[in-house]
Amino acid sequence: MIKPRRYSARCMALPPEPRVLPLDAAAIVEAARLVLAGEPVALPTETVYGLAADATNPAAVARVYAAKGRPSFNPLIVHVADLAAAEKIGRFDDQARALAAEHWPGPLTLVVPLRPGAGIASLATAGLATIALRVPAHPAMQALLAACRRPLAAPSANSSGLISPTRASHVVASLGARVALVIDGGACQRGIESTIVAATGGPLRLLRRGPIDVEAIEASDSIEVPGQLASHYAPAKPLRLDASNRMDGEYLIGFGAVAGDVTLSETGDPIEAAARLFDLLHCADASALPRIAIAPVPGEGIAAAIRDRLRRAAAPRPA
Repeated sequence: MIKPRRYSARCMALPPEPRVLPLDAAAIVEAARLVLAGEPVALPTETVYGLAADATNPAAVARVYAAKGRPSFNPLIVHVADLAAAEKIGRFDDQARALAAEHWPGPLTLVVPLRPGAGIASLATAGLATIALRVPAHPAMQALLAACRRPLAAPSANSSGLISPTRASHVVASLGARVALVIDGGACQRGIESTIVAATGGPLRLLRRGPIDVEAIEASDSIEVPGQLASHYAPAKPLRLDASNRMDGEYLIGFGAVAGDVTLSETGDPIEAAARLFDLLHCADASALPRIAIAPVPGEGIAAAIRDRLRRAAAPRPA
């Protein structure tokens, strides 16, 4: 059982709790009603819990930014039901179409040129000429897309820059009554955000590592997609990386041969580690100890994606 989190100066009081419903048909109907009325709702995807709103409604998208405290220069991922729906919004070249055919539905986001007149609120794209699109695999998000018949802007359902939510309880602790409804579909299977690849002409560019490995040039100095801020996914407590042992006052998250108070994976399995990463960071943040340490997570692919999240989580906070 996760204890109520301690709030830093950024959030001095525990917010009221939102309504939480178990994932079923009635919950999807209620969520669709709220979304079509311009309100964001939280629900699971296969990666993390998302805060979904009508991507064609500027006021609804603005409520997402307000609920998260998110910088408006940080664009949102727009979720759609299938490739056909995506191609109505963005321009897909052969590379982008091949990636979509191979990995959708699933944890891959494609950044493609935005079609003029696509009807997406400009706030969702942060005014850029591109759009980040994903076809989710989780039945909850697919059901909501079918019920709303609108593209849904859906960043992670947490306060901006803090630990991503992989359980409904994480959403409640982070956002409180800033979201009207949370659909509880249990723990997320992947537990780490989608891979993001830009297919805007020329070589593919890897903008964010994630569950899917794609051969692409890893390079981006500008904010084109979520998760590119230097400090992101951050617990309230200081975080020490690559810890082989525990120092005084630290809650140690282990991995493989490094035992801890809890472990990402006793067997050193990076897929298991990704699924547990944010969950255990929430546990560590809620512990009585003032600092957090985490063991090294070696390897490529999803292990490199975990290290990317941890580097950002440990980065100095903006003043």
